[in-house]
Amino acid sequence: MNEFKLPKSLGDDEKETLLSQLQNLIEQTYSVEKEYITLTNSYNQLQSLIKQIIEALPNALWVINKDGSIFLQNSEAEALDGLLQMLPSKLEETEVAFDGRYFLIKSTHNDDKKIISATDITEQKRKERLASMGQMAAHLAHEIRNPIGSIALLASSLAKRVVPKNQPIVDEIRRSLFRVERIIKTTLMYSKGVQPHLTQITLERLEKECRAAVASYSYTKDIQFHYNLPTLTIEADLGLLSLALQNLLFNAIDAIEEDESDVGDVWVKTEIQENQIIFIIEDSGIALENPERLFEAFQTTKTKGHGLGLILSRQIVEAHGGKLEVQAKPKQFKIVLPFEKT
Repeated sequence: MNEFKLPKSLGDDEKETLLSQLQNLIEQTYSVEKEYITLTNSYNQLQSLIKQIIEALPNALWVINKDGSIFLQNSEAEALDGLLQMLPSKLEETEVAFDGRYFLIKSTHNDDKKIISATDITEQKRKERLASMGQMAAHLAHEIRNPIGSIALLASSLAKRVVPKNQPIVDEIRRSLFRVERIIKTTLMYSKGVQPHLTQITLERLEKECRAAVASYSYTKDIQFHYNLPTLTIEADLGLLSLALQNLLFNAIDAIEEDESDVGDVWVKTEIQENQIIFIIEDSGIALENPERLFEAFQTTKTKGHGLGLILSRQIVEAHGGKLEVQAKPKQFKIVLPFEKT
């Protein structure tokens, strides 16, 4: 084996050349090392950013190795333990039901990695179902409207000729017709959407509309209504806001009807807070069940209900730029509307 040996003696020029080459080599080594550190830092930052982006995604995401092991997943994916195992090995896009919810599954892959995402479409499915039910209900409402109109005319004609002892029967027929007509109106309005036409209205006029509607509503208990509305003018759609309040009043009546007591009370009052006016409806009827589901269409626990009154009231209130709130104890519904003092 030949050994490398330095020359025994070097001239000054050779020494200077050698030192210069050594200096260049050191500088190049330092430059490469610095570039390596920069690239490593950039890679780490990029990897951290990718993880943050994946974690911030609203849907579940898995990155799967070729052998089926999980290379990377976000917390949404971790929460769906078991979903990944029920998916077929080969898929591009499909919908699956899992743990009471619906998910849209999408998959992409390259040579060694597969990316699978799961998007919760439960709410979308619910809205599609409600839209379909709303269209069907609207069609039925249109079909029912004509015969109901004929019955109403006959009832009015009968009321003019009925003997006094039978008058309560006619009154009950008319109240029942009022309920059916209201269901039809509510159903059609729900299916078409709400578009308020704002004008200046008085709370006195609003109260008058509510009292007239309550007088036409059918109930058997001795119910006292306590209105405490100030002399005030607000900007609203009288017909729509009145309808929203009436739905809440009817809801209160129905709650009292289902209570064991033979008597009941309903309170209607307002509060002014800064730039808001709040209508508060409270009753002495049965307690609220599942308040979180009160505003789901076609969901009701009442024997008389159709599940649209409260959701329509909320739509009306929101169309006025307000919000409809519910409180379990004490049981209150609150209509919160924007209000400017004059």
